[in-house]
Amino acid sequence: MRVSTNQLYTQKMNGIFDAQSKWMKLSEQLSSGHRVINPSDDPLAASQSIMVSQSESKNQQFATARNFAKSTISLQTSIIGDVIQTTFNVTGTLVADAHSDQDRASYAQQLKELKKALLNLGNKTDGNGRYIFAGYKTDVPPFVEDDSGKVSYVGGDQEITQKVDDNRSMIIAHTGKQVFLSQPSKPIKEPDNKTNSESDVFASIDMAIKALEISYSTASEDEKKEAEELMDKANRGIRNSRENFYSVQAVLGSQLQELDKLDALGSERSIANQAHLGELAGDDLIGIITDYRQQQTALQASFIAFTDLKGMSLFEMHR
Repeated sequence: MRVSTNQLYTQKMNGIFDAQSKWMKLSEQLSSGHRVINPSDDPLAASQSIMVSQSESKNQQFATARNFAKSTISLQTSIIGDVIQTTFNVTGTLVADAHSDQDRASYAQQLKELKKALLNLGNKTDGNGRYIFAGYKTDVPPFVEDDSGKVSYVGGDQEITQKVDDNRSMIIAHTGKQVFLSQPSKPIKEPDNKTNSESDVFASIDMAIKALEISYSTASEDEKKEAEELMDKANRGIRNSRENFYSVQAVLGSQLQELDKLDALGSERSIANQAHLGELAGDDLIGIITDYRQQQTALQASFIAFTDLKGMSLFEMHR
């Protein structure tokens, strides 16, 4: 079988092109730090990498959702702490010794200011101007006061929930009705032991104001008794409301703890995903460098072999 010089040239050139292609591929892998760059490099690893990347993307989305939930819950917790302190100030006024008309008028005015403070806390907004205790009706104040001083809730009836992990959704924003107008699980009852005391914190304060506005200097014994009963009922109502505030605060606190645990699990999941992606993509920099050096040597050898072949030509030998 005769082999022409052109055939030898073609074979050696093909060898150079093949070695150069492999070397350039390894150069690309070296620059990226990954063995699998295109799906054709390893179809199975590439498809698994897509699944792991999607899982990590979902994991990061939940991390973002948890950050939002933490911010909202922390803000609610802070506000409810202020609400609890305000109700303690209300209680201090209710139990004060107020028999002179001047003292009673002064305490009534204090309660009106404390009621305004509670109303302001109930209509607090976040940094984006959304009302915190309005449920999903975040664009309108949840509490309004009419000309008579009666406070009504006009916010949404549905609390805001947030999905914070694959199988976990939690309430991140309670409605004003749940916080300010509800009773604890075991409310204080009225003296008849049949009906519960007032659950509306604003209504309780209104009772106390009404009682204090009864002038003892001109009131009959029945009116004085009515005033005392109103104050006692207001006191029971405020205690009920404060216990409800404590209950909501406890729920929010436990949710913050749970979010911290979910964050820790999310971080572990992220580390595992990154490790798995590294295994699938072949993030072995030392191995890539070794292969790169070997292919570089093979390419150089191909060039030398081609140069030697060129020198073996009869025309070159008879020059």
